[in-house]
Amino acid sequence: MTFPDAGRAYPVTLPDGSDHQGTVFLNRVIDHPGWEVGDYTYASDFSPVADWAAHLAPYLFGYGPEKLRIGRYCQIAHGVRFITSAANHAMDAMTTFPFPIFDPAQISSYQPDRRDTVIGNDVWLGYGAMVCPGAHIGNGVIVGAGAVVRGVVPDYAIVTGNPAQVVRMRFSAPEIETLANLAWWDWPADRVAAAVPTLLAGDVSALTQC
Repeated sequence: MTFPDAGRAYPVTLPDGSDHQGTVFLNRVIDHPGWEVGDYTYASDFSPVADWAAHLAPYLFGYGPEKLRIGRYCQIAHGVRFITSAANHAMDAMTTFPFPIFDPAQISSYQPDRRDTVIGNDVWLGYGAMVCPGAHIGNGVIVGAGAVVRGVVPDYAIVTGNPAQVVRMRFSAPEIETLANLAWWDWPADRVAAAVPTLLAGDVSALTQC
C-alpha cells in the first residue's frame, strides 16, 4: 500500500497516472491567516475550486480575531461549509443590523462573536454538513450528511440532523480513552504507515501494540 505524501497538493493518483484535481491536502493549497490545518487533512469537491479557503469558510476574512483550526487526517466532503464567527451579528441590542461594517475604520475591529471553530483529528465531515461558529468537534467524530453542527461534540461520536445530535458512540468509553492516549495521528508517518492494517480494522487493543 502506498502511503500518502503529505507534501502533495493533489494526493490522489488516478489509474491513468494523473492527479485527481478534486481532492486536495488543504495545508498545501491554503495560505490564509485564519486557517490552521494539520497534515493529511483533505477536502473533495465535484467542481474545480480556485480558492479553497473562501470556498469552505466564506466568512473567514482574515482580518478578524477568530481562527478555524482543523487537525490531522480529517476528511471533508463536497458541500461542507464552515460558518465562522465573523458571520454572526450582535444580538444584545435593539437591532441586529451591523452598522459598523459599512465604516472602513471599524470593519476590521467590529466582531461581536470572536470564538474559534475547532475540528479535532480524524474527523469525517459528510456531504453538505455545516459547522456553525464556535463549534468544537472532537477527535474521531463522524458528521452525517447535511448535519448542522454547533456546540461541543465529544470524541468518537456520530452526529446527524439539524441541530446535530449524537446518535451513537463509535467505541466504548474505555476504548475512546485508549485512542485518546495513543493519539495515533501524532505518530511519525512511518509508524502510521506500519499501523494502517490495524487502523483499518476495529480492534482498538491491537493498536496499542503498533
